[in-house]
Amino acid sequence: MSTKKFTFNKQLLIPLVAILALALFNLIVDPSFFKVTLGTNSLGDPVLNGYLITILDYGSELAILAIGMTLVTAASGGQDISVGAAIAIAGSVILRVLCGTESRPDTLKAPIIVAFLVACLVAMAFGAFNGVLVAYFKIQPMVATLILFTAGRSIAAWINNNELPIVNETKFTYFGGYIPGIPIPTPFFIAVASVIIIMLVLKFTTLGLYTQSVGINESSSRLNGINPEFVKFITFVILGLCVAICGLIKVSRLSTINYSVIAKDIEMDAILAVALGGNALSGGKFNMTASILGAYVIQFLTTTLYKMNVNSDALSAYKAVVVIVLVVLSTPVVRTRLQKIWAKIAPKKEVA
Repeated sequence: MSTKKFTFNKQLLIPLVAILALALFNLIVDPSFFKVTLGTNSLGDPVLNGYLITILDYGSELAILAIGMTLVTAASGGQDISVGAAIAIAGSVILRVLCGTESRPDTLKAPIIVAFLVACLVAMAFGAFNGVLVAYFKIQPMVATLILFTAGRSIAAWINNNELPIVNETKFTYFGGYIPGIPIPTPFFIAVASVIIIMLVLKFTTLGLYTQSVGINESSSRLNGINPEFVKFITFVILGLCVAICGLIKVSRLSTINYSVIAKDIEMDAILAVALGGNALSGGKFNMTASILGAYVIQFLTTTLYKMNVNSDALSAYKAVVVIVLVVLSTPVVRTRLQKIWAKIAPKKEVA
């Protein structure tokens, strides 16, 4: 394989270069960025601390969300902007099931697994709602999901009567924190499990093939016996499942919820992760590994900006610049010119 083909066709190159650039920047500005120490948490259990652990921790929930967003983008050629509000709903449902009608119960009203499964059903139902609007009513994804984006957080507050339930159960904090005796954040293991499952699904089912086929040419896929509407629908349902997992992690971190702040702007990070993975935002072929790697790059960037004392309100502006650069680089005109430039500077392959 030629060097030119590897450089411009391998999607993993983009997020890998981004990671190296961020790593080099932090190494020059402040090498202590890479320092990892072993300390203890509030329960006295040993845990790893450091900026890299933060990236591993918060990047994992974004990686889970990127899984569903990648499939939705590939199949529909659009993005779901309601995932942040849907996470608020899923988290609110979990707290409602665990706390019942009490804001601060002494004991849980239901097992944690039951609360999570209920949240999965609710999140998947909202995903199905979005999927129906996009697949069967032919509404553009961003417009269709704008409904839940607008009303979602109000629905989340309504579920718990606008109260802020608090779960007083140590085991509940394990999902968004640390399991005793394991110094690595639990969200990382949840992300690994989610990645393994989706990779097995893509390998042993036709989901990936059908999703790409519908995204590339819906009419041709229909002629080949594929149901484009159902494929789009199921990708939104899968995204709903990813949302429920993120909802569990989010509310587990604080054992409560803030309806207006939880998962704020996470939809932009998820979309950016897909774009950074080299996936076309207009749909079609996708690389799940690249999207997941892109999610950790986004968290790497976010953590770097926070370390530089950038105001949280300004983070979106910096990320918007990244989006612009990625969109420009992904255009056929720019790619063609880059290929021509590389062809001139790359060493010629020796003839044997």
